[in-house]
Amino acid sequence: MDFAFTAEQRELREMARVFLAERSDSQQVRAAMESALGFDPQTWKRIGAELGWPAAAIPESYGGAGMGAVELCALMEPMGEALLCAPFFASACLAASALLACGSEAQKRAHLPGIASGECIAALGFSPDSGHWDADAVQLHFRQDGGDAILSGALRCVDGHCADLLLLAARADGSRGAEGISLFAVPTDAKGIARERLPTMDATRCLAALRLDEVRVPASARLGEAEFAWPGLERALQHAAVALAAEQVGGAARCLQLAVAHARQRVQFGKPIGAFQALKHKMADMMVQVETARSATYYAACVADDDAAALPAASAMAKAAASDAYTFCAGQALQIFGGVGFTWEYDLHLYFKRARSSAVLLGDSAWHRERLAQCIGL
Repeated sequence: MDFAFTAEQRELREMARVFLAERSDSQQVRAAMESALGFDPQTWKRIGAELGWPAAAIPESYGGAGMGAVELCALMEPMGEALLCAPFFASACLAASALLACGSEAQKRAHLPGIASGECIAALGFSPDSGHWDADAVQLHFRQDGGDAILSGALRCVDGHCADLLLLAARADGSRGAEGISLFAVPTDAKGIARERLPTMDATRCLAALRLDEVRVPASARLGEAEFAWPGLERALQHAAVALAAEQVGGAARCLQLAVAHARQRVQFGKPIGAFQALKHKMADMMVQVETARSATYYAACVADDDAAALPAASAMAKAAASDAYTFCAGQALQIFGGVGFTWEYDLHLYFKRARSSAVLLGDSAWHRERLAQCIGL
């Protein structure tokens, strides 16, 4: 398998870095994360209408660019480097993947073009706050009332506070595990939905609490076969885990870059602190972690495009490696910076917080290692 980007993929990644250097610098990230929406609408409009990034992994027949997971990772890595505050992951990775995996042809044609253009922000509502991302985590319930479904319960989702469309995983009353799970496409202005943006440690990625009180949705809102949505939803989560791993690799690489720059600049005992062997070891270990996670993520992206049977193991391996690498690199960078690294004036604490939040999003490294062990029969 060839892990090298093509010339077009390298150009896509470098163009993303140029744009993000202009629109997602430190000052802009801080302004965006403190705003009511949690992102800059003008930057998001350019990302969708001008650059077409949300369309990257959506087929051309649904208004997308018809690229794949490798190209999506080529975009996600620079986003992680720049700490982009935008609903890209929620809409273009989680929600779009769920629609592609579970939706009917008519539902894909109805919803995916808007997501591809960035005009429709979608979010996947999956779990209330369990910390797990398997079928048992689905706790939203529904019951049938004629042809309609009545949804009730609470959950949390990424960027749900600003979404126009919610994809809600719910289970039939009395069901357990993978049985009885359905996925519903529900507009956020539906009667009975209450949304609230939550205060979080990582302000660069918004999290919303949703409360559904007897929300009635028609049969046409159900994606896929009734009560058999879990296989498609699980596949969508695996695709999203690969994209998130690419973002984490970008963040980890940026932590290494910040640490090296500081070690060259900071002088103690008459020479840069990077000259001391102990810090050289730290930075070497960081580089090993970054490159290991990058290799696992690129492999998983290739698998996502070409080998569906190997995706469960590859996505688990990538997410576990990337979560560990980002957490490790952010922590080591803080050690190299010293106490000043966690002060508000330095950006490093933002990367540390993003590392911690991303580590548990879609399952932490221990959970994914358990999944990997199951995939290979251990």
